[in-house]
Amino acid sequence: MRLHQLTIHEARDRLTSGEFSAVELSEALLERILAVDNDVKAYLTLTPEEALAQAHAADRLLGSSQERPGSLVGIPLAVKDVLCTQGIRTTAGSRVLDNFVPPYDATVVARLKAAGAVILGKTNTDEFAMGSSTENSAFFTTRNPWDLDRVPGGSSGGSAAAVAAAECLGALGTDTGGSVRQPAGFCGVVGFKPSYGRVSRYGLIAFASSLDQVGVLTRDVTDAALLLEVIAGHDPRDSTSIGLPVPEYAASLTGDLRGVRVGVPREYFVAGMQSKVEEAVRAAVDVLADLGAEVHEIGLPHTEYALSVYYLIAPAEASANLARYDGVRYGLRVEGESLREMYTTTRGQGFGPEVKRRIMLGTYALSAGYYDAYYLKAQQVRTLIKADFDVAFEKVDVVVGPTTPSTAFRIGEKSGDPLQMYLSDVFTLSMNLAGICGLSLPCGFDDAGLPIGLQVMGPAWGEEQALRTAYAYEQATEWHTQRPVL
Repeated sequence: MRLHQLTIHEARDRLTSGEFSAVELSEALLERILAVDNDVKAYLTLTPEEALAQAHAADRLLGSSQERPGSLVGIPLAVKDVLCTQGIRTTAGSRVLDNFVPPYDATVVARLKAAGAVILGKTNTDEFAMGSSTENSAFFTTRNPWDLDRVPGGSSGGSAAAVAAAECLGALGTDTGGSVRQPAGFCGVVGFKPSYGRVSRYGLIAFASSLDQVGVLTRDVTDAALLLEVIAGHDPRDSTSIGLPVPEYAASLTGDLRGVRVGVPREYFVAGMQSKVEEAVRAAVDVLADLGAEVHEIGLPHTEYALSVYYLIAPAEASANLARYDGVRYGLRVEGESLREMYTTTRGQGFGPEVKRRIMLGTYALSAGYYDAYYLKAQQVRTLIKADFDVAFEKVDVVVGPTTPSTAFRIGEKSGDPLQMYLSDVFTLSMNLAGICGLSLPCGFDDAGLPIGLQVMGPAWGEEQALRTAYAYEQATEWHTQRPVL
């Protein structure tokens, strides 16, 4: 196996044994990026000099008997370009921040560095993480490594594509309504969204603050557990982060599902979904049953309202969060004859059409006379959606279903129909509204050879059980070992 094809845990073991150096590993990944990224377009910014400096430092640690290396020492990773990186351009996929260079690292980035990771660069994203296809990036569209004419999903499409194309060993993404899990499903990798509050949001360029959560994209479940252990934990700079201890997630990967209660929601198998997706997911549920799990059909009755609720709450929060991009303090500034003209021209030229659409939706929902009818009502229904999961998790340990209703669609196929685009996240939105955890992992392929994702959901702070279930399925199947040919 070539170095760029290794998993994180494989590379970590071989680095420790001295089979190759951290510099050799990073050079192999940089060579891979040069070979394939002109086609995939996963990266917005590459940092080869910084990466090789970090790799040299990792080798010194690995060769030292005085210091104990961090858990990710020498591991080349990528970071979604909505997370601040000190001294490295951070655009959020927007012209508004085209030349923004943060003076500090996001907490999750700082934790990766403290663990010894090598940062290869920043990955492409839908502008301000608003999108399901990475077509909304202000710079270019990332392509799916399984079929370069198709989208990789979004908004963490750059990170998912980079992992699938072996342009990094793992990556950070963010998930507001499915933006880690949906691209993981489309690209045939593992994408994990932790419970809201499990991972710090400090240094994350905000989209919707009550929904955003930093997650990980990897080649297998073990790697997801290892990365999550590093980035999780309380952060005093984020008032929403929880002060619970971080479990050793990798230790929960026993492969034993005897007695585990698995819930299958009837609302996640709907008319219009791709038949191959339903077949693959139902076959995956049968595998879980064969492994000793107890399978129960359950109901999540308010699921049908999740899309409407999300597209009131998320744009409302976005309209408030994006008010700071006014040409005054940082980012793009387009001069005008008056202050008002400077505001409107800066925002008109700096924001793309999807961001403008969501700002208008959110501002309308928050406006006088409509707040109670739309935003407040959406928050009330959000409580009912969360209550559905609370009731379900009294009866089952995890909930499983499809990640998406279809496999990856063609570039441009849905860009003219926002509603059809939004429906690609219909099975992922509820988790963000409820604040629970879960992941997507590969469970098959359709007739076109495109990956299908299985979604495994756990309760808030139930990351161990979700990982344990996903790992048992992964070890019983071969889907995660398949790689696209580039």
